[in-house]
Amino acid sequence: MARTSINLPDYLPYLVNRVGAAIALRFSEDALAQHDLSIAMWRVLAAMSRVGPQRQIDLSDVTSIDVSTLSRLGTRLVRLGLATRLRSKSSNREVTVQLTPKGTKLVGELIPIAHRWERIASASISSEDVEVTKRCLRQMYRNLVEHAQHAEPVRKLDGEPVLRKRRRNGNLQTE
Repeated sequence: MARTSINLPDYLPYLVNRVGAAIALRFSEDALAQHDLSIAMWRVLAAMSRVGPQRQIDLSDVTSIDVSTLSRLGTRLVRLGLATRLRSKSSNREVTVQLTPKGTKLVGELIPIAHRWERIASASISSEDVEVTKRCLRQMYRNLVEHAQHAEPVRKLDGEPVLRKRRRNGNLQTE
């Protein structure tokens, strides 16, 4: 029988969102706001610091940010002097983004603050439980991406498909 109510304190999507939103808010207030950065911009900077210069399409995959949104974020990071864009030698349409020395320095200052908020959030939780949680969250993400590949995306929200309701046999069905 289908459930007709949700107990939010026990509903996984609510719990994940609540923790993510709380960390994002505190990290933004503590570190990002003073540099005029958003969480999405931070994700792009962090990704580039880990893997070096990236094609925008690859950064989109790593950060789960839609390519068009990523392009706007890249423009903003370039204006702030934190990143540069270079056209690919092999394709005129391909753009590579990389950190500038200023961007590298800033990321180096922000990473310890990001780790501190992760430690605060996971205080009193064993490192084994934290690793299990991360592994489970990565698997849940893969499950959702795999499901989305079999559905009909209308648009992307923060890099992930938002699915529309399809009409089958005259009935609306959510994919």
